Amino acid sequence: MSIRFPAAMTAAAFLLAPISALAGDGEHFWSGDWYLKVGAAGFAAPRYEGAKGHLFQVTPLISLGKAGSTVRFSSRNDNPSFALIDNGAFRAGATGKLVMPRDEDDSADLKGLTPVKLGGELGAFAEAYPTDWLRVRGEVRHGIRSHHGIVADVAADAFVDITPDVRLSAGPRLTVASNDYMDAYYRVKPSQVAASGLAAYDPGGGIQSVGAGAAITWQVNEKIETSAFAEYKRLMGPAADSSLVKQRGERDQFLIGVAATYRFDFTLR
Repeated sequence: MSIRFPAAMTAAAFLLAPISALAGDGEHFWSGDWYLKVGAAGFAAPRYEGAKGHLFQVTPLISLGKAGSTVRFSSRNDNPSFALIDNGAFRAGATGKLVMPRDEDDSADLKGLTPVKLGGELGAFAEAYPTDWLRVRGEVRHGIRSHHGIVADVAADAFVDITPDVRLSAGPRLTVASNDYMDAYYRVKPSQVAASGLAAYDPGGGIQSVGAGAAITWQVNEKIETSAFAEYKRLMGPAADSSLVKQRGERDQFLIGVAATYRFDFTLR
């Protein structure tokens, strides 16, 4: 069984850097008790968006926040974020995502297509709690180097604690992307037809996928948290119409895996 890092990894480096940079300027807004969660997730997922074949993948998990934070729920789909507004029922701020490269080494299906470069996405997030058991979150990010498009993710998660240490959650997902993003992942140029064996395709922007996710989380103790999760999404519109997906892949995408994190507590003066 091969192991690789997936096309979308945690982007903690983007968001932790500003905090460390401010630590030496004499100000004290960061003073207080903080936590750092580190861990990893292992899961079986498509080799690329739209692929039939699956691959076991590993991604690091990193989360930083102040002790006593008002965050009531978090999902593995949340990209690392730094809240600039937080009043309990509503949070908003900056978010980022590291995007790993994609090329024919990931799958022979991609032979002859333009590789996706290592890069990232930076943007903003907002989340709200309409009720005590429901969180709605949206992210809008702009690509850097990997692509030059805009991606928006929207998710709603209902959650319930079946015991003090075990939580169930589930809800719908939606991803919308601009044509520049679609070009990077689904376009087949006329000049690439012979090398790739795929029909030429020039996508526009629109809904990239709809789906749902579910998870069960177990708080083993104050330091250790584990979870099992499953997700399904169906490629839509420009993504589903790509010759890459039609000729070699499939619209229905499944993912299943497990994760674990360990919490470190520390104080900044």
